[in-house]
Amino acid sequence: MKIYLKLVFLFSLIAFLCKTNSQTKQMKKIALLTSLLLTIFLFGCNNAEKTKETRVELNTTMGMIVLQLSDKTPLHRDNFVKLVNEGYYNGMLFHRVIEGFGIQSGDPDSKDAKPGEALGNGGPGYTIPAEINDTLFHKRGALNAARDGNPEQASAGSQFFIVQGRFQTDSTLDRAEKRINLWLAQKAYINAPANKALKDSLQHAIDVDNEEAINRWTDSMIVRSTGYTDFKPYHIPEAHRKVYKEQGGAPHLDQNYTVWGEVIEGMDVVDAIAEVETDSLDRPVDDVRIISARVVKR
Repeated sequence: MKIYLKLVFLFSLIAFLCKTNSQTKQMKKIALLTSLLLTIFLFGCNNAEKTKETRVELNTTMGMIVLQLSDKTPLHRDNFVKLVNEGYYNGMLFHRVIEGFGIQSGDPDSKDAKPGEALGNGGPGYTIPAEINDTLFHKRGALNAARDGNPEQASAGSQFFIVQGRFQTDSTLDRAEKRINLWLAQKAYINAPANKALKDSLQHAIDVDNEEAINRWTDSMIVRSTGYTDFKPYHIPEAHRKVYKEQGGAPHLDQNYTVWGEVIEGMDVVDAIAEVETDSLDRPVDDVRIISARVVKR
């Protein structure tokens, strides 16, 4: 920024001198050259900013997966980079695998988990505010943040999900759109000021991990929000529909979970992990592990 200001000041000074100096022709040449250099410099810097990206390599027991993190979701991006740099993910399992849907990891309890042990509740002890962006959607390869049923749609502090998904049709996309709007109605209802007591009760149940109370308050919210219309309905954009039909994905998750990156290399590895044999808890029978994770471009 300081360089910008210095160059702008220099150009302005030379332009001013052009008007007052007797050697006008020579000064105009200098001014023109400075203007050209300034333009090239600014274009180069702007272009560098546009191509700035953060990539993370996940070296797994089944191969390498390379993730590109979105600058549109800085809270999720920076949290992931921090945890990766701390070695947080090294040794973790992919503890939830569903063929045709996706693969999930990020539970620190999975590092030393016994065979058949239920996983999916571990984390760093905090959540991340939702960063749901209309331009980021659950196409094949999308990276999203796992979460519980909290009313604010806050993401889990470390657990992530890579979408494998399926090819969609107009019919399945229409059904997904209806499902999205049911969730949006529930979110709008429970966050309405008049329903603060219900929201607080559900959040408290989640905070103390009272499964019975969570189910009770969630069921109450679903029943009460049926037919609720005080929210802006969501329509899957035509551009997204095209991608879902040509590449696949999980459109019913849109507007409900934060998408904060995508796989740019290694979708064959994701597919291979998604195909492994799993138990009744969707955990691979033979452990699939993240050997190491590292930031390769920042």
